[in-house]
Amino acid sequence: MPRKTHKPHKGLQKRVKLTGTGKVKRHRAGKSHRMSRRSWTATRVRRGRRAEICPSCDEKVIKALLGIG
Repeated sequence: MPRKTHKPHKGLQKRVKLTGTGKVKRHRAGKSHRMSRRSWTATRVRRGRRAEICPSCDEKVIKALLGIG
């Protein structure tokens, strides 16, 4: 009987990217609607456009789901 192989999490694979040094880049959630509230200043909207590096505590779980490391 063939051995079971690991399948990477396809949904996560589409949402994150790995940098050259092995860090995980992602985009913040909550930018699809209701952006004109008082809490959403222009600075926050601009900051939300760019990707950010995931915290190291989440990085281990993400890499396990992707089958890396």
